[in-house]
Amino acid sequence: METLFYLLVFLQILMGAYLIWQCLEWLGYVRRRLQTDPGFYAPRVAVLCPCKGIEPGLERNLVSLTEFERQNYEIFFILASATDSARSIIDRVVKSSRVKAHVVIAGNPNGCSEKVNNLRAAVEQLDPEFEVLVFTDSDGRPGKTWLHHLVAPLGDVRIGATTTMRWFIPNRSNLPTALLAAWNAPVVTMLSEKGKNFCWGGGTAIRRSNFEQSGVLDEWKNSVSDDYSLTAALERTNRSIVFLPECLTLSYVETDFQGLLEFTNRQVLITRVYAEKAWGPAAATHLLYCLTLLFGALLILGDVFAQRPAFHLVTLTFLPLLLSAIRSSLRLIGVTEALSAARSQITGQAWIYVLLTLFIPFLYVVNFANSLVTRKVRWRGVTYELVGPQQTRVV
Repeated sequence: METLFYLLVFLQILMGAYLIWQCLEWLGYVRRRLQTDPGFYAPRVAVLCPCKGIEPGLERNLVSLTEFERQNYEIFFILASATDSARSIIDRVVKSSRVKAHVVIAGNPNGCSEKVNNLRAAVEQLDPEFEVLVFTDSDGRPGKTWLHHLVAPLGDVRIGATTTMRWFIPNRSNLPTALLAAWNAPVVTMLSEKGKNFCWGGGTAIRRSNFEQSGVLDEWKNSVSDDYSLTAALERTNRSIVFLPECLTLSYVETDFQGLLEFTNRQVLITRVYAEKAWGPAAATHLLYCLTLLFGALLILGDVFAQRPAFHLVTLTFLPLLLSAIRSSLRLIGVTEALSAARSQITGQAWIYVLLTLFIPFLYVVNFANSLVTRKVRWRGVTYELVGPQQTRVV
């Protein structure tokens, strides 16, 4: 076991050093983007926001969508049912909005998720005057310049779409909420300047012409995942996806253990079904990390009980943790610079994003294991069976 442990530590050091180098590149990209002028491209934009049910801070989140500066846009709040509990809040936001806002009732889905069905129904009803489509979520709270920074780069017709990512801030001081924020944090550095980016459904902008030419509506027809299917459509037509860290979106969250597992299991299962090439390496990376720590702990305990020196084992076990903490710290620096208005909130909970993330791979392993034994996910009260990327059953 000790020989295997040494091998695992060696692999962790190599992998950790490589990931730190990637984080440094990511941080450099964040800083360059923050100094980049977004440009003057300001087309007619449709902001599409699917909604369902009441969630923490919903009204403030939706109001933030009515406060964007330097952009010519209208908002479309989309519900599956006119009797949805969020309807009264949406009506209040629409009534007080300084920009034109609409409510779209999409109806029940057939062979796709409610969110995808909502988006399809809204896009199909849009006037031809809208040149750009922006997709966002009701649990995000973007800043006033968010829309302009997300849309302006599309003035370069070579860009297929622009995208960003969420950053969770715990709205409640309980362990499941902290774990959710820590679980989500590493996703931010999965997007980069030159990497193979994917569209995030909570913040993506695309020219309508690109959207139609890529056949996204057909890709969505039997899908549960709006963002992975959008990504697949763009990849099929060789269109680039540009990550914009200056558009990182705050999301204030609170959950319990059931909600934590429901969210994390869903994300990983969707990744397995729609992006298996990413799922496999990620599963192996997290599993090796966890095995290294477990083997190290067992060997340390064995030496302690046998009254043998264990300092060298403690040091080797600590190395992967140290490398992970360095990566998390670099990520946190970039996020606080991109989200400077929330810097004090984020740094006040730095232990979540630096220390708690050291043990998040164990939760990821649970998620990967779950994705091997089931194809069912629960999403906002509805259960779906993910038969394949082009086949979804509403259970």
